[in-house]
Amino acid sequence: MRIEPYDPCQLDAVIGLSLRAWTPVFDSIQKAIDLDVYRELYPADWRVSQQKAVEGVCAAEDTKVWVAIVEDPPFLRNAPRTAIDSGSTVGFVAVKLHSEGSLGEIYMIAVDPDYQRQGIGTALVEFALDWMKVAGMSLAMVETGGDPGHAPARCTYEKLGFGLLPIARYFKKL
Repeated sequence: MRIEPYDPCQLDAVIGLSLRAWTPVFDSIQKAIDLDVYRELYPADWRVSQQKAVEGVCAAEDTKVWVAIVEDPPFLRNAPRTAIDSGSTVGFVAVKLHSEGSLGEIYMIAVDPDYQRQGIGTALVEFALDWMKVAGMSLAMVETGGDPGHAPARCTYEKLGFGLLPIARYFKKL
């Protein structure tokens, strides 16, 4: 696997893997909050808003985006989706720098479900952290959900030394 700068020709692959990766997350969010609140947050299919979010992040001038590319990995032979082959985009990370606070933010990250739990997410986060250091940042931040669907992400961030700032965010449908 290699990590390289995002190229606009990879947009469809990044959108596709993101929507596949985030399906269990949004299923978990829907179960974790009031259904009326969920419908208000995502009035159309959540995939519509998430696709727009990915497109916006990939096009934003204030965001750096990198992709993970597989190169003849040994696990490829066992991947359930035979359409993925060498040279395929299997993950991405987007980073924003907030220079006023010397803060680097992992703004968005996803790994194709067929390649999760193989260190790709960890490699993308470590790559982003190294880039932030070189860019002069002294603090890194990432936000994620507290629901069961986000548990793997929380595990990755904690494994890499991120500490939790307990924040409670409440919603009520009016």
